[in-house]
Amino acid sequence: MWSLFAFLANFRVPRACAAPRLRLIAVGALAALVSIVCTPAAQQPETPANEPQLHHLPDASTATNSSNPRLVTVYATVRDGHGKVVPALTRNDFLVEEDGRAQTISIFVGQTDAPLTIGLLIDTTSSQRALLISERDSSYTFLDRLLTGSDAAFLIHFDRDVELLQDVTSSRAKLQSGLQLLSTPPLNRGDDDASGADEGRRGFAERRHLYDAIWLASNELMKKRPGRKALFVVSSGVDRGSRESLTDALEAAQRADAAVYTIYFAGDESQQGYERRRRWGANGPAGWPGGGGGNPYPTEPRVNGKKILLQISEQTGGMMFELSKKLLLDRIYSAAAEGLRNQYSIGYAPNPPDADSSYHTIHLGVRQKGLQVQARQGYYSGR
Repeated sequence: MWSLFAFLANFRVPRACAAPRLRLIAVGALAALVSIVCTPAAQQPETPANEPQLHHLPDASTATNSSNPRLVTVYATVRDGHGKVVPALTRNDFLVEEDGRAQTISIFVGQTDAPLTIGLLIDTTSSQRALLISERDSSYTFLDRLLTGSDAAFLIHFDRDVELLQDVTSSRAKLQSGLQLLSTPPLNRGDDDASGADEGRRGFAERRHLYDAIWLASNELMKKRPGRKALFVVSSGVDRGSRESLTDALEAAQRADAAVYTIYFAGDESQQGYERRRRWGANGPAGWPGGGGGNPYPTEPRVNGKKILLQISEQTGGMMFELSKKLLLDRIYSAAAEGLRNQYSIGYAPNPPDADSSYHTIHLGVRQKGLQVQARQGYYSGR
């Protein structure tokens, strides 16, 4: 074990600990003492070498989940056909099924005040650069208005790295300081990778560890938090270079009982692709290997980022929004906040009781036609 005094906002983890990880960026004028444990992978069989690792755990590691393990709690928002939140429904308005079997609702709260933990995951690749200033201001307004009492939030940015700008806190000042870092690129990223310059030149190959960010936020920050948990991901939905897969990221969020709200913003990616085709033609610039038709880099498979973000939100009980000139970030955050402030808390004891630690599907519906229920679609009975 060795210790490092972090006097600068951007510190680097030594290459001996170079496995994918959630790195902490120290914020503030005073020096922070940071301890990093570097143990050979052979001495840590419980942590596969190819998984992202968090070296700076929050105090939440000592927290316990106060919910009854035999009781499944589902937080739900109900909206009408126009997207407006529907309050004042009763227990008898809801129907619950687990694995296709009807369940009896034993606990019902019309407007829950369970503690809320919010995680903001911000894509800081170059394609999202035009949105960063707006994200900084809108995100702070969103958190300032939504968080009350024992609520808390944290902030992560991701590109070729996944870094923790602000750990879980209820301090508005700390959250604002973390958000300010979104407007101070480049945060010294990429200097430990010899391919960085090449990626920058190629643009479309810029790394974006979206799945790692969701996995780390869920597994290391959200999992042991009590109450309600929501991740807000602002991204194009395209992942490049993550160690974790989409399936891994989804499972981590589901095991943490974290709803993922996604905000789709294509950014400059489509325009960059158009400009490359316009300048170079379909096969790359003349003079490259293969003579006029020889792009030396393999063509990336076409990825529908919007569809991926929708899948993540639907399966975790969140909601997907698409940023546009008609639907700005402030309005998106306001709509999401309204839903979180008007959530129903519905609890039931599975019948028959859980016999294993597998994934169980949940279907939560309402008797009244024309209403849509936003809730998670399942859970893992084992942690």
